[in-house]
Amino acid sequence: MSKPYVLGIDIGGTNTVFGIVDARGQVVASDSIKTRKHSNFDDYIAELHSEVSRLLKSYDAENQIQGIGIGAPNANYYTGEIQNAPNLPWGNGILPIAEMVSKAFNGVPVAVTNDANAAALGEMTYGAARGMKDFIMITLGTGVGSGIVVNGQLVYGHDGFAGELGHVIMKRNNGRVCGCGRTGCLEAYCSATGVARTAREFLEIRTDPSTLRNINIEDITSKDVYDAAVAGDKLAKEIFEYTGNILGEAFADMVAFSSPQAIILFGGLAKSGDLLLRPLREKFEQSLFPIFRGKTKILLSELKESDAAVLGASALGWEAKFRYEVPGASFNAAQAAPTVSVPATVAPADEA
Repeated sequence: MSKPYVLGIDIGGTNTVFGIVDARGQVVASDSIKTRKHSNFDDYIAELHSEVSRLLKSYDAENQIQGIGIGAPNANYYTGEIQNAPNLPWGNGILPIAEMVSKAFNGVPVAVTNDANAAALGEMTYGAARGMKDFIMITLGTGVGSGIVVNGQLVYGHDGFAGELGHVIMKRNNGRVCGCGRTGCLEAYCSATGVARTAREFLEIRTDPSTLRNINIEDITSKDVYDAAVAGDKLAKEIFEYTGNILGEAFADMVAFSSPQAIILFGGLAKSGDLLLRPLREKFEQSLFPIFRGKTKILLSELKESDAAVLGASALGWEAKFRYEVPGASFNAAQAAPTVSVPATVAPADEA
């Protein structure tokens, strides 16, 4: 009897990572291609198909893929398209990626969503949110991404783009310019790039000593700030305090919207430990509407970092299989997104 597998594909601005995932949440095999190698989207799909097929053949899984999930910037769950993604090399048009990938793989059902939503699905299927029906996933990387789950369903909104919590306005007067073109966004302060921007601002307006002054100010990264803070640098510690306070205030507002069981953090900045989490949790509890205090946990992702992107996308692959098999479960913009469905055999991965 053949084993059921799904394929998870995570499309990033630099690399596209893909992997074969079994019903227990194990990444059986994975590989990657360079996203920017091809300026022509058709050529990119051709290489993706070629390399995935090679991987499937090497693990004798060519005819056992039951669904494909794709996480990508600006990917729309309802339409199956990537829409106007500025960090991808194929222009600001509309790319029918679900249709093209399904066609390349002989009609295997495909579902797509943005990378943060995929992370939320992965966490609900394999990670810290197992058993939760209401939680918010926050990815703290180059930007701030989010996936909102309410009553076991991802919130997509009427157009497929709901859940951009990284672009709630935290500073309404004289806020920083964000990459989205607006000012004062959470992402401009609490992403890895935001931490580096805070460091530059602090160094410019203050005179107190810091080892960060030994680095060219334009070259400072969030890792430099972290390393300095771990070494006891007072200014670097204050940068994390500042960042944590803003995140805590933002999370309190998010709780007022959906009253989640937990807010789960993933990404490089989330690894900062108590430097970030202590001020975040303190400000969060202080800022909550009183009826919500003590009810929502701040948790770290349990997904293994090297597998997280593939696992998140693969969870969407099980949903694609479900949509294909269940009458009436096919998607369209007028219907609510179906509840995530994964095989009954899904169990926690051996490695979180």
